[in-house]
Amino acid sequence: MKHIHIIGIGTGNPEHVTIQAIKAMNAADVIFLPLKGAAKDELADVRREICQRYINRPGIRISEFEVPQRQTAERSYAQSVDAWHGEIADIYGELITGLPENASGAFLVWGDPSLYDSTIRIIERVRQQADRDFDYSVVPGITSIQALAASHKIPVNLVGKPIEITTGRRLAREGLQAPTTVVMLDGEQAFAKIDDPDAEIFWGAYLGTEDEIVRSGRLGDVAAEILTLRSAARQRHGWIMDIYLLRKGRDFEE
Repeated sequence: MKHIHIIGIGTGNPEHVTIQAIKAMNAADVIFLPLKGAAKDELADVRREICQRYINRPGIRISEFEVPQRQTAERSYAQSVDAWHGEIADIYGELITGLPENASGAFLVWGDPSLYDSTIRIIERVRQQADRDFDYSVVPGITSIQALAASHKIPVNLVGKPIEITTGRRLAREGLQAPTTVVMLDGEQAFAKIDDPDAEIFWGAYLGTEDEIVRSGRLGDVAAEILTLRSAARQRHGWIMDIYLLRKGRDFEE
């Protein structure tokens, strides 16, 4: 039976790649490498560097493929994502169909496959299609949450208190709901709209890479600076990956 490895590779630093991930890469016959347009060539270059650095078994092939753009016109967010996943599933299905019987392929996933990534659900979607007989395994990776906390030298949670992991869209709609809120996928910079200037923010972009930028402080003091830094970085690179943690309160406060 064909086998697919879904491998978390961390947030951009090749040294984030675990020994388990390296073993899985070297167990594959083909590494499937996504391309997301010229503006995001750096993402593909990181994956290529990881392959070059860690693949040592002869004969492993690198197969690059184009990832379609998500179409949002006249669709809700859920509708656009569902349709987009369907397009990607069709591509994955063709890639897997092209594997010889009993061969294995690998998808290298930014961060961790379980956290705000859809590779697992897309692979499950492919499995539900006719004539797709394969199994798969998942290798965890260092998440952007871990990288953010490490760069800022902070624990993620306050002692004995919960954390929330959410998106910028939901933060803008619902506001801060927990003592610690980790915000991902924030294309609208929702932190700047939070009516709690005394909250602390720990922000980071391009975490784990040589382009890493981090800022922290009282939200009311640093929000404007982060907006400026983020805008300039996105213009410079053509893309941005950032994440932040918002915190209210202190350890041992009731």
